[in-house]
Amino acid sequence: MASDHLLLSILYTKMIKKATMDLTSLTQVKNLLHKYNAYPSKGMGQNFLINKKTLQTIIKAANLHPQDTVLEVGPGIGILTQELAQQVKQITAIEKDRNMVEILKETMKDYPNVEVLNQDILAFLDSQNSFQKSGSYKVVANIPYYLTSPLIRKLLESPHQPQEIILMVQKEVAQRITAAPPNMNLLAVSVQYYATPKIIAYVSKECFWPKPKIDSAIIRITPIQQSKDISYEKFFRIVRAGFSQPRKQLGNNFSQKLKMNRGEVEAWLSKNNIDPKQRAETLTTQDWETLTHSE
Repeated sequence: MASDHLLLSILYTKMIKKATMDLTSLTQVKNLLHKYNAYPSKGMGQNFLINKKTLQTIIKAANLHPQDTVLEVGPGIGILTQELAQQVKQITAIEKDRNMVEILKETMKDYPNVEVLNQDILAFLDSQNSFQKSGSYKVVANIPYYLTSPLIRKLLESPHQPQEIILMVQKEVAQRITAAPPNMNLLAVSVQYYATPKIIAYVSKECFWPKPKIDSAIIRITPIQQSKDISYEKFFRIVRAGFSQPRKQLGNNFSQKLKMNRGEVEAWLSKNNIDPKQRAETLTTQDWETLTHSE
């Protein structure tokens, strides 16, 4: 019975697709904003995607199924939300901007499987909300770029991680997240400790309105099973010490930040086949885990 209801809901959303406005049309976007006396907020990082091909690339990257539940961050006027609603069982869309919430009431009125909440996403994730306890979910979003690092961190550190995270982020940030030795960085290690990140596609700044200053990237972050015998706090204490001055040698950084004498540091690193003269950017995530186990 439940599956029949789900099927009818999906068929309904597909039937109304032709009746809904094309939210990738710049004219439609401007008309909607004018109607509600709203404007894209630079402070909230609002740049609306107006390219259908890119929209479909996001949808394809999410590998959606009819039973999926999706958490969307910063839906804006609902450009991505409408496409998601035609693919999945339920969407919870978290929008901080009250003006956008009013617009979403219109653009989402024909989609009963969309719940819009006027909240700050970081506060939402900090709260004991029922959404995160209700079962598996995916995060699919064209996020305000200032949220990238804190949002990814909260999602990956959550006791109820999403199955997958598909995000539109700044191109440079995506490249930093997916970096490998000898170009590792603190953000890359922080993400790769929890997950496997992959850049799906690069997106020109011309695909947005207002046009941002830089290009973007669609990135997929897939959480991995964590080792039970490693201390999260200890791991990141060592990683932060190693990257405290990225251009300095590991031996120097560890001596200063971990309050160890040089001889102890060199013995510890040598035991793990790491040269004290190496820099933090040359180590893999596995190297950091090995150091954590043996400290």
